[in-house]
Amino acid sequence: QIDYTGTEPSSPCNKCLNVSWDSTPPCTCTINFTLEHSFESNVFMYYGLSNFYQNHRRYVKSRDDSQLNGDNTSLFNPSKECEPYRTNEDKPIAPCGAIANSMFNDTLELYRIDNDTRTPITLIKKGIAWWTDKNVKFRNPTGDGNNLTALFQGTSKPVNWPKPVYMLDSEPDNNGFINEDFIVWMRTAALPTFRKLYRLIERKNNLQPTLQAGKYSLDIAYNYPVHSFDGRKRMILSTISWMGGKNPFLGIAYITVGSICFFLGVVLLIIHHKYGNRNTSADIPN
Repeated sequence: QIDYTGTEPSSPCNKCLNVSWDSTPPCTCTINFTLEHSFESNVFMYYGLSNFYQNHRRYVKSRDDSQLNGDNTSLFNPSKECEPYRTNEDKPIAPCGAIANSMFNDTLELYRIDNDTRTPITLIKKGIAWWTDKNVKFRNPTGDGNNLTALFQGTSKPVNWPKPVYMLDSEPDNNGFINEDFIVWMRTAALPTFRKLYRLIERKNNLQPTLQAGKYSLDIAYNYPVHSFDGRKRMILSTISWMGGKNPFLGIAYITVGSICFFLGVVLLIIHHKYGNRNTSADIPN
């Protein structure tokens, strides 16, 4: 994993530390790194955030699921739960709410360096969202011609977005409310330190690893400010084996709970052995 927050003066991204949401053009930086071992199977690229509390009650409720499901009435009359991101300049915001307004918008590009030649790594942007989210929970508004520009006419973009929702992607099946980057962000995290799937790197040749060991560079369009709340940003490359992905959380949780249970068991055994055989008769002697 590569931390590119830029708080260290020596970091290439330090110049972008105090960037704003709508910087034009965006601040860019490049971080070089080395993979010590090859990634043999498909690779998953994540972005990670720290000290970002997506589990706050008001934040979690700040959305309109009917609007996100393509309901035309809710599109122009969003839920009051979205306040203060319900309207902007007397126009309804689409998508409304604090979750959508704070959507992650850094752009990450990966290159392999071979003899001073940079070869771009193909990053796949589709297939990163849950099937039920993509095909059931999120829908674009419907109307004549399904022209998103016309369907969203009369709405306003979220305050912190540089462009409206119907311009998130050039491909119709990945634009508007069904944009997969947007869908991934809208599934809120339970803990303040989390990661979200950003791109896929598919293995093309069974005879070659997906990512060979060697030198790589990460190009970053630094748009997302985190310094104001002492947050951190990172890029994670991960892969899976026949046992699945690496996630130490369950192992740590099981060991912790098991250790507590063992300790309490020993304490209760000592208490029972020391005090369990005492005469508990309430008879009053003559």
